[in-house]
Amino acid sequence: MTPDLNGLAEHASAVRRDVVRMIGVARSGHLASSLSIVDLLVWLYWEVLSLRTDEPSWEDRDRFVLGKGHGCPALYAVLANRSFFPREELWSYRRLGAMLQGFPEVRRTPGVDAPGGSLGQGLGLANGLALALRDRASVPSVFCLVGDGELQEGAFWESAMTSAHFSLDSLLLLVDRDGRQMEGATEDIMSLEPIRDKFLAFGWAVEECDGHDFASMEEARARLGSRRGKPGCIVANTVLGKGVSFLENDPSGGRMVLGRDSMDKALRELEKGGD
Repeated sequence: MTPDLNGLAEHASAVRRDVVRMIGVARSGHLASSLSIVDLLVWLYWEVLSLRTDEPSWEDRDRFVLGKGHGCPALYAVLANRSFFPREELWSYRRLGAMLQGFPEVRRTPGVDAPGGSLGQGLGLANGLALALRDRASVPSVFCLVGDGELQEGAFWESAMTSAHFSLDSLLLLVDRDGRQMEGATEDIMSLEPIRDKFLAFGWAVEECDGHDFASMEEARARLGSRRGKPGCIVANTVLGKGVSFLENDPSGGRMVLGRDSMDKALRELEKGGD
């Protein structure tokens, strides 16, 4: 099925503006890192995942795990724009007792299937979900989105071996390859390349895409095919802070906190880009 590219672009623009607003109001959160994954999440939640927004706990839904939990503002904005909960909840992000906290919580937030926190653990959680669901008559798919910095964790590669060992072909991993982590460029801190070859050596089916191009994402998924007996991985090449010029490839590693003036500037850029 060909995605509605114009419609997805409009959703992505709206989500980006909400992410900037919610982090700007909270004066806390990982803005640039959240912006890099907006397009991937919009593609998943509008085009790929089988779900029911009015029944978040529907047993046959596809599951989603956000490995890079600090990018949860993007997930929250997507869930709100898909009507899992009122959009007004976004403006209380990170407030004491609010629904939306600094990392995803399963019991607190409708539409969240797994907790997020320690980096490198998301794929292990996704493996557990895929194993638990594999004996159903109709097997839901499990999707996991991780940051490329997580690939520097030993636990991640233990989980990657597990995915292949148990032939978890219902699992699709997306790697947010923005090339940066909290302390700088990934290749300067601990080289990850060749990522594709590493996954192939671990027994995965692998494709690459432009993580800001919906057609490219769909084509990569189509190339993976049914991948019988193999977990699938899409390495999505992205830009940290995508959509806001002064945040793109932010040297602070995504930790910049916006004041009112910079928040307004970012929103003006996004509104202009969404025209």
